[in-house]
Amino acid sequence: MPEWCLRFGIVRLSKKSPSFDVDDPAACLAYTKIILEVGKTGGLDRVGVAPAQVMHRAHQTLVQRKAAGLHDTMQFTYRNPARSTDPQSAVRDAKSMIVGAYSYASPLPDPQSHPSARVARYAWTEYYESLKVGLFAMRDVLRADGFKAVVFADDNSMVDREAAYLAGLGWFGKNANVLIEGAGSFFVLGSVITTAPLTINDVIAADGCGSCRRCIDACPTQAIIEPGTVDAAKCLAWLIQKPGVFDRRYREALGDRIYGCDDCQEVCPPTTRLSLSKPLRNDARPWVNVLELLDMDDEALLTHVQQWYIADRNPDWVRRNALIVLGNIGERTDAHVVDVLARYLEHSDPMLRAHAVWSASRLGLVDLLPIHDTAPLVIDELRNLPLARQSEI
Repeated sequence: MPEWCLRFGIVRLSKKSPSFDVDDPAACLAYTKIILEVGKTGGLDRVGVAPAQVMHRAHQTLVQRKAAGLHDTMQFTYRNPARSTDPQSAVRDAKSMIVGAYSYASPLPDPQSHPSARVARYAWTEYYESLKVGLFAMRDVLRADGFKAVVFADDNSMVDREAAYLAGLGWFGKNANVLIEGAGSFFVLGSVITTAPLTINDVIAADGCGSCRRCIDACPTQAIIEPGTVDAAKCLAWLIQKPGVFDRRYREALGDRIYGCDDCQEVCPPTTRLSLSKPLRNDARPWVNVLELLDMDDEALLTHVQQWYIADRNPDWVRRNALIVLGNIGERTDAHVVDVLARYLEHSDPMLRAHAVWSASRLGLVDLLPIHDTAPLVIDELRNLPLARQSEI
């Protein structure tokens, strides 16, 4: 059996000939409907077909925004725009790209303990695994019928939002998310790139935002600098993932967010009114206890947040964020809070000590501050202490 190589493995190809006339448009349409129904049966909420051609608009946007510095230091699809916008670079001789969407919309429950930090909905549990069930079901049928077919999901190989737009699933909102018609934006997206000559969508979803600008106004850091354009250097969702010192200008805006930010979606009318809401899963974790995170060793912490993207799988980036959240929502009269901060103010890593300084100052615990610390990062924090939240705590 012949083999076809991808960067993440070997794909064994079938020698079987297609069971229909690939030159007959009616036969292709009928086969397309069969394949899409397989995806829906596999749990996908929306599915469509985009052309397996270079996504020129997305490529131009990535290049322009990268040149303007709007990607900050983000990589993902910015790493290689030519590759991430070209399905042919992923699957030679591809003819179509099936795009699947799986809704992760569920109501936000109250936290069960304090101080607790919010997790963005898409990371409450492994929603991508549910998405992949439908994608792999379609892939398996396509391969069994003699076509090449490869699944791409949650690996930043393809610009999935542009693919969803071209597949007719929805339009681009002013928050740069794809808003699926009649269902909003609480979806994870993925694709199956295949050599099967499926019938390509030819109807692009009309813009449904109109004059609405709620997402722009609701962004806590004003990261949406113009409709559809986000400055990553201001976006909390990226700043949380970005390695290094957390930008001091946006620490208070971080509030109680520990991973991701849903603000621009939570105010969006199509998303709030039309979401395909599902019951909260038993394994969903909308909240995490900040003190518990800060008490965990490396192995326990990384296991606890295994579905999150953590740069270099370094748990200290999670601890950094947790320290900021603690400064925003912790109580200075809580002995556990004081103990944790005192411990981190003596941590061996100056980056963590620096963020503990900020948190202690926010809580008005100035007696804990390490005024004799000689690390440049800590000295800089001591010279730029935030105002205490005394009126709140």
